[in-house]
Amino acid sequence: MATLLRKVWESVSARSSSTSHSPLQLTSSSATSSDSSLGPCFDSIPLDILLQILRLVGPKDAIKLGCVSRAWRSLVSDNRLWIYFLQYYQGHDDPWDSVFFAELNLRSGYPLQTFPSRTGELSFMRIYGQRAQVSGSVIIDGGSGYCKFGWSKYACPSGRSATFLEFGNIESPMYARLRHFFGTIYSRMQVKPSTQPIVLSIPICHYDDTDSAKASRRQLKDAIHTVLFDMNVPAVCAVNQATLALFAARRTSGIVVNIGFQVTSVVPILNGKVMRKVGVEVIGLGALKLTGYLKELMQQNNINFESLYTVRTLKENLCYVAADYKTELSKDTRASMEVPAMGWFTLSKERFQTGEILFQPRIGGVRAMGLHQAVALCMDHCHAAELTCDDTWFKTIVLSGGTACLPGLAERLEKELHETLSPSLANGLRVIPPPHGPDTAWFGAKFIGNLSTFPGTWCIRKKQFRRKSRANIMW
Repeated sequence: MATLLRKVWESVSARSSSTSHSPLQLTSSSATSSDSSLGPCFDSIPLDILLQILRLVGPKDAIKLGCVSRAWRSLVSDNRLWIYFLQYYQGHDDPWDSVFFAELNLRSGYPLQTFPSRTGELSFMRIYGQRAQVSGSVIIDGGSGYCKFGWSKYACPSGRSATFLEFGNIESPMYARLRHFFGTIYSRMQVKPSTQPIVLSIPICHYDDTDSAKASRRQLKDAIHTVLFDMNVPAVCAVNQATLALFAARRTSGIVVNIGFQVTSVVPILNGKVMRKVGVEVIGLGALKLTGYLKELMQQNNINFESLYTVRTLKENLCYVAADYKTELSKDTRASMEVPAMGWFTLSKERFQTGEILFQPRIGGVRAMGLHQAVALCMDHCHAAELTCDDTWFKTIVLSGGTACLPGLAERLEKELHETLSPSLANGLRVIPPPHGPDTAWFGAKFIGNLSTFPGTWCIRKKQFRRKSRANIMW
């Protein structure tokens, strides 16, 4: 095998020395003059074995082998080879199934245009080359409670901060608060705003489809773009959190249940667009309420603590959602953990009582629908709207947000929905836990920031914004 490869490389070297063109810039005339055979040493070797050889030599040298002959060029362009390179040579931070979903569904920008579903109809050799040239982007997932930020080329967010602390004085003008917020993030990342485009995750707000809600969304969008372009950011892509969470689950349509800091929103999304005309359901409890309820339960049971940080840590590590609340009450559910610098804590029924207020808000003093009731109502509205001939688009429900990571939540919600909905609506229903935990929206933004066509039509640039371009951006 080594002898065969040596002969190939001798041929490559001879051709390289006779031309100043790079392997990818050879003219079509020189390509057609090559023999269509791989040569007597290779013709008898099965193609799968040859592909294995190309995998071993790596992507750059595989491209050089494409200069040997027309037959080698045809072999080197095999999609199986470049799928392999995308999977193993661009790092394990972007798994192949995520790359394929993004390039198949997101590369055209918004509005989404799905490409042919068969891999053979896409040139992954070209996609590999384009992705290798994308320098990446800054990603800021500006949650209502906590913000995650980092580079799209990183495996995960490089930093986190409390949005409600970093956002600035709530009484100060919007521009000043946003300038302070983004300035803080760029300072922590130690990067100049002018060097990279930004993918920005925005909490979904102003939920209605009324004129006043549309005006409020546009006002917020204009304020964000004004601040970022005044900071010399070259291009801005702003997408709401719910849509990014759906992308992170490798879906473009479905219902996203986003448990935020203050409220929980149930968001129907079709082909990447929020269906506000169908209706976004909002429940007036979120992560802060669950933390506050656990605090009350601990106080009632004489469990001493010094700060809400302790309560939140216990919630994130010990709490879960019971599959059957009444049955769970009769079980011994005690568990202990040590909170650094705070000591050991033991919880029992508080562990599942905390999450139960998502389904029975009144036990926590909240007058609102249960989570399953809000999702069922949203599904009923989607079904009645008859937006497509296929009703399966809203039967995938994706959970998002840190509190949505509570163990057992997805299973309990799915169970409650099957008991609440009619059999026809419940058939095929699936609830997906946060695909990337609390960082789910950040990873959805990462899919966009690493696209072979980024920034492309995903972003708006300063000149476009200054001309008051009516770019179609997902909000």
